[in-house]
Amino acid sequence: MQALDAVLSDLPRWTVAGRIVAARAQALHAAGLGGLVGVGDCCRVLRGGGQPPLLAEVAAFRDDVTILLPYGDNRDVTLGARVEVVPSLATVCPGENWLGRVLDPFARPLDGLPVPLAGGEPRAVYGAPPVATERGPLGAPVTLGVRALDLFVPCRRGQRLGIFAGSGVGKSTLLSMIARHADADAFVIGLIGERGREVNEFLHETLDAEARRRAVIVVATSDQPAMLRRRAAWLTLTIAEALRDRGRSVVCLVDSLTRFATALREVYLSAGEPPATRGYPPSVFAELPRLLERAGPGTGRGEITGLFTVLTEGDDTEEPVADQTRSILDGHVVLDRRIAETGRYPAIDVTRSLSRTAASVYGPTEAALARHARALFQAHQESADLLRLGAYVTGSDPLVDEAVARMPALQRLLAQTPGEPADVAPFGSLAGVLGVVSEAVAEAA
Repeated sequence: MQALDAVLSDLPRWTVAGRIVAARAQALHAAGLGGLVGVGDCCRVLRGGGQPPLLAEVAAFRDDVTILLPYGDNRDVTLGARVEVVPSLATVCPGENWLGRVLDPFARPLDGLPVPLAGGEPRAVYGAPPVATERGPLGAPVTLGVRALDLFVPCRRGQRLGIFAGSGVGKSTLLSMIARHADADAFVIGLIGERGREVNEFLHETLDAEARRRAVIVVATSDQPAMLRRRAAWLTLTIAEALRDRGRSVVCLVDSLTRFATALREVYLSAGEPPATRGYPPSVFAELPRLLERAGPGTGRGEITGLFTVLTEGDDTEEPVADQTRSILDGHVVLDRRIAETGRYPAIDVTRSLSRTAASVYGPTEAALARHARALFQAHQESADLLRLGAYVTGSDPLVDEAVARMPALQRLLAQTPGEPADVAPFGSLAGVLGVVSEAVAEAA
């Protein structure tokens, strides 16, 4: 029997293989795999020129042809190249030891350290969210450590917020402030489609050592194929789920959801799906909620508080990705370019930002303070043209008069540098700016 085992072990292993019959832009077409692979299975395409094999994922079928989308550059793939089915790459085993690490979309290290050890049971990268009826409720209020958010966009543990802004208005800096100051056990940060320079700045300058220590960072830069950018977003949520299910209070930051959607557009167009809304195939808007719904409370003690940035085209918050995202999430934060141009950061537009859980977070006094401050911001915005032209007559509107008087102090209150620590009593500070003094305010502070 031992002799037979030795002979069998020397025989070449049986593999399922096909061959490349066509290449269309980012897609490779293979024959000979029909009935042997399914959508989502992984293959290895052998290349010439001494290049290592190219990993690709089965995306679709057309007649007898299997459409593969590669995870890398498909140069040097030749007609007739051998395609082998490989063990699935659809699972990972995240653990506590992944905290402090920087990983690529396959959970391989980008920080020069050894490959992170498996930390538990395999988890599906493209997993499904918990069943809605089995989820726990939202948790207690969470301090995000940014005064403008804690005052006007209060958040509960397990809530999901969108951060909407054009390019260069401060989304990444706002995320770094949350990663530094928010009250959470662990952070999982997905940098999806970022420029390589900005990734290095975020890792080595924007985040401090303490924030790096309690965070897992997944990176897929803008120059990488769409399949890697897509997988990076899913891996980010998978790691967050693993930590949540260990009872951790997790804050998951994804920057940006728009670049994830752009990657999906490339993927589904390459797979042969026709474009629909502004060039986005319908499957893009089917996959977005599947990703976003993975954040939130779990079925046990932990929860994922999700913050997802949305890069609005031309500062248009009504474009398709922004509109779809806003309809799924539990609130939104709008960063305004005009506020940034005045030099006030974070450039959060209080009047256009809201949290759908605010009513359950505010106490009566806090709600009154926030409501009055919002009214002042709104009155000041509506009268901005008259004020700028000098056409407003003092005494015409008491609310505008008060807004003009208090606006400099309100703007100073909302301004916060990235390294400035969180305000332990933001409503006490707001009450002082509004000139409100009472026992209830003192208790709220």
